[in-house]
Amino acid sequence: MNTTEIKGNWNELKGKLKQKYAELTDDDLMFAEGKEDEMYGKLQQKLGKTKEEFHQMLSDL
Repeated sequence: MNTTEIKGNWNELKGKLKQKYAELTDDDLMFAEGKEDEMYGKLQQKLGKTKEEFHQMLSDL
């Protein structure tokens, strides 16, 4: 799943991530234009995933 697909489906993905990982907050999932890498880094750190694992996880949702 590339960045354009993630942007287009963000609300749906956000809901699925919150269901699967209850520890995520709305602040963790705030998507700001131009701040994608910062948000991904925060989510990776909170979930203990590598960049590749995180992108695979998004594709699997």
